Amino acid sequence: MEYAVETFSLTKIFSDWWGRAKVYAVDDLNLQIKKNEVFGLLGPNGSGKSTTIKMLLGLLHPTKGKAVVLGGDGTDPKINSRIGFLPEESYLYKYLNARETLDFYGRLFGLPSELRKMRVEALLDMVGLKAVANRSVGTYSKGMARRIGLAQALINDPELLILDEPTTGLDPIGTRQIKDLILKLAQRGKTILLCSHLLADVEDVCDRIAILYGGKIQTQGRVRELLQQTNKIQITTEAISDATVQKIERLIKDEQAECEIASPLDKLESFFIRTVAAAQQQAQPTSGAVSTTKIGGFLVEESPVEKILDKLVSAPLTEKAVQKEPMTEKVVQDESLASGPDEHLLTELTGSPETSVSKPVAKEEKVEEESAESQQVPQKEQIRKDILDRLTDTSSPPQKDDRQKENS
Repeated sequence: MEYAVETFSLTKIFSDWWGRAKVYAVDDLNLQIKKNEVFGLLGPNGSGKSTTIKMLLGLLHPTKGKAVVLGGDGTDPKINSRIGFLPEESYLYKYLNARETLDFYGRLFGLPSELRKMRVEALLDMVGLKAVANRSVGTYSKGMARRIGLAQALINDPELLILDEPTTGLDPIGTRQIKDLILKLAQRGKTILLCSHLLADVEDVCDRIAILYGGKIQTQGRVRELLQQTNKIQITTEAISDATVQKIERLIKDEQAECEIASPLDKLESFFIRTVAAAQQQAQPTSGAVSTTKIGGFLVEESPVEKILDKLVSAPLTEKAVQKEPMTEKVVQDESLASGPDEHLLTELTGSPETSVSKPVAKEEKVEEESAESQQVPQKEQIRKDILDRLTDTSSPPQKDDRQKENS
């Protein structure tokens, strides 16, 4: 499967009351979104973005054409279980708190109880709502509702994440947090389809974009290639002297080109975040969401080597095993040539010639000594039994010689 999402002449026509074609919401859309890609679907209001998303999810049936999502049909429940969706408006049960909301969506995906509990706590910490997790979501602000909406979109650890205006209503810190999260999810191997009117956010995170107008793609491509101005050159240096600046200006004028020299400006977003971060370090109280840079543990990709090492080192010794170790060492010290199963296995793995020869010989000698002792024990017991039988045997009459001795 080369593409995570692919459409073939996808078209949606909304008709009027009489069934006549009225509006072409999406017109002959051919879209390809690669796996492990952040793709931005842009356009003004009414350009067909939300309609396209609904057809991908199976919420709307196309008038004609076809959409393939994760190698199948978006209406298939098995495909839906691998998709996370954050709609433009988060429709939440306002009387449930944050934990109950995430637990409810986890139950819809059939997640086990322990796994559900772990993911709920991880997601609450990730979106900065752990401190207000017991409040009803109906009392949340719009930005906090978007945070819990994003958490419910990630509860099933989806392969494809569709985000429709994810940063609407968020403060600058929350916006930066969502952008960082999108980049981390892309590094993990997830495919993300992003719709947003905040073009600066799209520019920061998207690999490729497509711009819709009138339900048709007007242009698409990689962000850097579309935005790069090949007829201009930008030079950024450290602080230099005025004399050097004047020399540069003269050289540029000799090339008959115009130039503008000025100190670069920092982004207001970065300045805002640094200011608030300084206030958070002073532990100043707040009743809103607390932004973090954490990401849910189950969303972080682990390499196969790390998983194997974790399994090898995660099994601690039991108390029983620890107590037996001194006894085993004592036996080995007393019987210096005796070898156990672990030592025999180690000998085979290391291929030590001296150990492999000496230990079996010592073991045979020990077996012979034990067998000799075991043969002597039955002989002694038999002699004792015969003596007792003679002393206690009264069943037979005494012999003649014995009677004579008694009379004398």
